Amino acid sequence: MSHWIILPIVLPAFVAPFIVLAARHHVPIQRVLSLASVLTLVALSAGLAWQVSDGSVLNYRLGDWAAPFGIVIVGDRLSTLMILLTSTLALFVLLYAVGSGWDARGKHFHALFQFQLMGILGAFLTGDLFNLFVFFEILLIASYGLMIHGGGDARLKAGTQYVLYNLIGSTLFLFALGSIYAETGTLNMADLADRVALIGPEGTVGIRVAAVLLILVFAIKAALAPLHFWLPASYAEAPGPVAALFAVMTKVGAYAIIRVYTMIFPPGLEATAGLHTLWLPPLAVISLAVGMIGVLAARRVDRLVAYSVVGSMGTVMIAISLFSPEGIAAALYYMVHSTFAAAILFLISDLVRTGRGGVRLDAAPPMAGGALTAALFFAGAVAMTGLPPLSGFLGKLLVLDASRSSPWAVWIWAVILSSSLVAVLGFARAGSMLFWKAHDETVPVPEEENPVAPAPLAFVAVGGLIAALVLHTAFAGPIHGYMTDLSADLFGAEAYRETVLDGIGKMIVPDEEG
Repeated sequence: MSHWIILPIVLPAFVAPFIVLAARHHVPIQRVLSLASVLTLVALSAGLAWQVSDGSVLNYRLGDWAAPFGIVIVGDRLSTLMILLTSTLALFVLLYAVGSGWDARGKHFHALFQFQLMGILGAFLTGDLFNLFVFFEILLIASYGLMIHGGGDARLKAGTQYVLYNLIGSTLFLFALGSIYAETGTLNMADLADRVALIGPEGTVGIRVAAVLLILVFAIKAALAPLHFWLPASYAEAPGPVAALFAVMTKVGAYAIIRVYTMIFPPGLEATAGLHTLWLPPLAVISLAVGMIGVLAARRVDRLVAYSVVGSMGTVMIAISLFSPEGIAAALYYMVHSTFAAAILFLISDLVRTGRGGVRLDAAPPMAGGALTAALFFAGAVAMTGLPPLSGFLGKLLVLDASRSSPWAVWIWAVILSSSLVAVLGFARAGSMLFWKAHDETVPVPEEENPVAPAPLAFVAVGGLIAALVLHTAFAGPIHGYMTDLSADLFGAEAYRETVLDGIGKMIVPDEEG
């Protein structure tokens, strides 16, 4: 049993309290410890992803208790892909926070940042639904602290709203877990896949209720309309680097839907027949439309970016709702793209706030560092709207191609293509207001703070994320091939179940002889 797979959870769990206890009054030391931790996480994640790239599955049993009685941490292609994505994003976000000075506006930014990573990475690696709930709560608590970092009434109000709505999701999650345990006697995902498959048509009521509750919980996390209403205000009011890190948090909900509804409640399961295609595709289409209309109507840069996240999650959920190998592969490719694109735009929004003194889409004097910020905004807008040559264009083509045989194909094609046009108009309008019409020196400085020149390291961090998008485009063929193999693993999860239930876990499923 390899101990490497537990380290992405253990490392930030130890670094965070050490920062609080030993370095809370010394920001330079906090920066060194936090950057060293994140760099180590990137190396660990890359190593784990390489180790499972052949389709193997890593299983870690805490206390050496076999599943389903003990806690297991599981690494396969999907979970290691997501922790590598999170660690890479966290590195550039942390560089931006250090360069812009956001981390120095409070004592506990780096400790909360590490706890946040612990929650996100734990959610991706856990093999147990109850521990998925635990890691959800860890990242929720840490994200609330990060959201109100720096203070302010608007930020506190948005943070409170964010917590209340997510606590509703947590309550529903507990109800779902109670229902599942009452029906099956286990919460281990691999064991659940075997036990749910044994439920006959006469005993499906409880498990269907639990499945619906779970998908509601994950839809809240993924900001799927009409459960998206918490996201625009929360993300818009959060500090720039915090909102950029939050770009991966909606992907936790999408990941949970992929994991649970391909392994535990697969499309062909009689107990939950029709659940996947009944309302998930139309809500995904509505999410995309709502998000891009919000982009067109936004009057602030941060709101514009927040609504673009809702729209991008609509595209991701359209691909997931197909529940086909092609759809999941397209969703994963676009998920990586949209995470980087949203993070880029949130950081650029903060650059605009710093250089312009505000984020309203009004006329203002030319901003400090405006030429470079404008170039970065153009790259981020091209990525988010899905224009060529960046990976958003390829991702949308993959989603459209995967949906050709879907009964919702006409609606999916119409909404994706029309919403892309709406997004182009929204970002073009915002760019012209910020960088083209901002030429009148007599216009007073906007509302929030005195403009200053952004730090060079902040531009380096944004440039690093754009470089990651370029690589995601340049290597689209091999990456999509990897996603296709990953998707095949999800729809044939025998290796996952056999690895997790190795030994005593296999003995809990009775055979025909009893």
